[in-house]
Amino acid sequence: MEAGVSAAAKRKGNATEVDPGGFRERLMRWYEMAARALPWRGTTDAYHIWVSEIMLQQTRVAAVIEHYNEFLRRFPTLVSLALAEEADVLAAWSGLGYYRRARMLHRAARFIVLERDGRFPATAPELRTLPGIGEYTAAAIASIAFGERVAVVDGNVERVILRLAGRAEDGSAEARAYVRAQAMALLPDQPGLARAETGVNGGRAARGRSEVHWDAAERIALAARAHPTEPAGGGEWSGRTESNAAGDHNQAMMELGATVCLPRAPLCGECPVYELCRTRGEHVTPKRAQQRSLPVAYLLELRKRGTRTEILLSHRPADVSIMPAMFELPQLPLDAVEGREPVLRVRHAITNTNYYVQVFAQQVAQQGRETAGGSKRQPEGSLRRTVAKDGGDLHWVGVARLPGLPLTGLARKILQRLQVMERARMSLLE
Repeated sequence: MEAGVSAAAKRKGNATEVDPGGFRERLMRWYEMAARALPWRGTTDAYHIWVSEIMLQQTRVAAVIEHYNEFLRRFPTLVSLALAEEADVLAAWSGLGYYRRARMLHRAARFIVLERDGRFPATAPELRTLPGIGEYTAAAIASIAFGERVAVVDGNVERVILRLAGRAEDGSAEARAYVRAQAMALLPDQPGLARAETGVNGGRAARGRSEVHWDAAERIALAARAHPTEPAGGGEWSGRTESNAAGDHNQAMMELGATVCLPRAPLCGECPVYELCRTRGEHVTPKRAQQRSLPVAYLLELRKRGTRTEILLSHRPADVSIMPAMFELPQLPLDAVEGREPVLRVRHAITNTNYYVQVFAQQVAQQGRETAGGSKRQPEGSLRRTVAKDGGDLHWVGVARLPGLPLTGLARKILQRLQVMERARMSLLE
């Protein structure tokens, strides 16, 4: 059935394809019963919500859950994140990918503490002034943490709206404006949680390490002491209501797209707004770019130094555009490993590229020793000599230190698969 356009929506100039009231009633009834229990839901802590929203960008929920609690354990407050070394933040982020997000999160934490006296921005326009925060993330934090009436439009919400309206996907500015207008028109008019700007966690702030200038560390500590009673990313509510209408609605819209209104084979039989939908199935979408497939090879070389086991790693240059200053296994040219048998094969996908990875262990047999098949073993060091010279500086690192290093996601996956490092995070002390 086709629902009429509400008079209120027409007056606002945001006429919707469905009746907003009927749509919201169905949506929220479903959300109260079907919403997934996620660790960042049910909190009004702006810092926690911010961390979760940055992690969720272009990343599966299951992968975020694995890192979210551990990240907050290591950096429980805005102050602790601001005081941390970038390498420690990257190490905690390792495995999530898109490491620029972690760098921007770290820079934004320092900006809030040093330039805003520890006051967390409470509106979408103010949030957009922070490094790494765009329109979507600003709207999500502002509505969920502060109850601002602003629509969150991510890929899930866009898909729900286009299918409701029976429209094809279109990347034009006009189409994007249409989706934003529809999303705003569906928002409830009820005001959400009114809240003042939030402060940093109280208590004593630890001094930073070498790369945190002493004056910055002192200012961070002073900012923390200036708000001794406020929780991390928290603060006192003013005019608190029973529920956060805007934040709850935005989360319900994203949940519907993520769990029911799927890109492929949507679960229309479980959709709470199926009767209002003009598409009832998949809508027309542009052809996706074809996935590329690339073979790559890496060296795994271990050595013993007394009771200490060390691994050879490559430290990527700090000025490269992709994963700067991260540690990875040394890359080998494909012709150097021709005819050799890898110790591990693994597929690793990044955006539209599938990397078919082979890992080769350095043989350590004596020069000239014959194998069972009668062929000569390769002399020790032969694979290492083929490592690309421009791939970064090579370093021997104790394996006990691996969990605290900013490893690339692929390196962490390989080392865990080969049981060189454990999944559980270990002490940095050997």
